[in-house]
Amino acid sequence: MLRFLTAGESHGPCLIATIEGIPANLPFDNVALNAELRRRQGGYGRGARMRLEQDHAEVLAGVRHGKTLGSPITLRIENKDWANWQERMSAAPVAEPPEAVTRARPGHADFTGAIKYHQDDIRNVIERSSSRETAARVAVGGVCRQFLAQFGIAVHSHVLAIGPVGDPAAPRDLGPAAWHDDFWARVEASPVRCADADLTAQMIAHIDRIRKAGDTAGGIFEVVATGVPIGLGSYSQWDRRLGARLGQALLSIPSSKGVEIGGCGTAAQPGSQVHDVLRHDAAGWSHLTNNAGGIEGGISNGEPIVARVALKPIPTLAHPLPSVDLATGENIDTSRYERSDVCVVPAGGVVGEAMLAIVLADALLEKFGGDSLEEVRAHVAATSEL
Repeated sequence: MLRFLTAGESHGPCLIATIEGIPANLPFDNVALNAELRRRQGGYGRGARMRLEQDHAEVLAGVRHGKTLGSPITLRIENKDWANWQERMSAAPVAEPPEAVTRARPGHADFTGAIKYHQDDIRNVIERSSSRETAARVAVGGVCRQFLAQFGIAVHSHVLAIGPVGDPAAPRDLGPAAWHDDFWARVEASPVRCADADLTAQMIAHIDRIRKAGDTAGGIFEVVATGVPIGLGSYSQWDRRLGARLGQALLSIPSSKGVEIGGCGTAAQPGSQVHDVLRHDAAGWSHLTNNAGGIEGGISNGEPIVARVALKPIPTLAHPLPSVDLATGENIDTSRYERSDVCVVPAGGVVGEAMLAIVLADALLEKFGGDSLEEVRAHVAATSEL
């Protein structure tokens, strides 16, 4: 029902995102969209590139007079660093090509991309495999977030751990009461997007130690969607299961190495302590706990959708690891350094929000359908939750 494509290189002129399937007549708030792009650029541990870029989405198609048209929406995000790379990234042939990048960074797409696409210059791999591409995803997610908000669905994220700091496996309430405005206000005020002030200070100190050592830090963030209705997704086919769709979306984030939906450590506990007891009263359906993370049988169950994502430390190190020169096949003592961040976990959470919003917008349109916002609203209003 909803699909999108992104295009562009890290140091090319711009990033482009095209979204198809957003209904007509959705109020489009470009100020709010650009606020999401700024959130992605923040977070303690980010590098010099984020101080250079001032991401702003320019609408090229699909919106008129503040409302979507139902046609594809195209957004453009300028790369300000392009001014410094015009010859090196020129689309036209150049008289003297720049020196080829041949030293692969362990853990990056450098090696696999160069082999797969038969490239003798790793620059041709770096430019698209770069996490810079996620700015376009956040723009797409920002549009989907505005659509979801029309139906009372909100999407947030917060950081649970950076390196060894934090205890993501600690038992916590994952139900509706846990996700209140004060909690999210503390998250947004934290330089590492962590609601706990003591943990925030410890995480900052850890990032500082890692930076001084010329190293990088990974961690775990959690994405949360509240107000999700019962019935999104399906158990009828493997690829229609909501958890499977969310897992793929979150694992597509650069550096993502693991996704867990719902309560931590449930695989080690007996079923009597894991499964969420169902209740019904005048207010409707509810569960006593939310260990399932809002998804049962591949379908949303009305509770908050909660998923954790583990990000490995980024592979570009100020003190590079040993590697191989792909041009000569020679084993070398150090790879190479490409300007980058020390820790991207706080920003990764913002990208995770975008991917969750995209999955939920697609699943909502799949269930309710409609070519205009008015039609989708009518379908939602006419649907009973039993």
